[in-house]
Amino acid sequence: MHSTLRPLFLVLGLVALLAACSTPAATTAPSVAAPSVAPSEAPASEAPASEAPASEAPPSAAADATIALATNALGEIIVDSEGKTLYAFTPDTEGESTCYDDCAAQWPPLLATDAAAISAGAGLDATKLSTVDRTDGTKQVKYGDWPLYYFAGDSAAGDANGQGLGTKWYVVDSAGALIGQ
Repeated sequence: MHSTLRPLFLVLGLVALLAACSTPAATTAPSVAAPSVAPSEAPASEAPASEAPASEAPPSAAADATIALATNALGEIIVDSEGKTLYAFTPDTEGESTCYDDCAAQWPPLLATDAAAISAGAGLDATKLSTVDRTDGTKQVKYGDWPLYYFAGDSAAGDANGQGLGTKWYVVDSAGALIGQ
């Protein structure tokens, strides 16, 4: 009788193991609460329809930030220290960030620990650099009147795939003006 029960126990054990392995990670791993942010003033429809994989999303963690000028087909534009294009969002007319939630998932803000942690490369006016407080407590880098954002659809230095999207997203020049608006 033991010889007939052994295969049954092996099958039951295998089924239990497979069931445990196929359980979604969210129910077996401890959850980490996302920071609470206020609803976006910009409708989610203003984010582009195409999404870049999360692994290609630009960095936006608060730290020291350096902005520089790079030349591309649009002219001399503001980029980060790795040459990633930075954009302004036209609804940010009062100099305050209005891109949150779904919008910020597609347009991550350039963050810095504080204004003293930002540096400007050659051709940029360091007096135009500042930060603006975001609703989640982080500080977003601002050049002139414009908080700066990455576009998740840009995967390499020099990409400017977000230029003109929704007639709200534009690259910024050394004077702090939007190019192509």
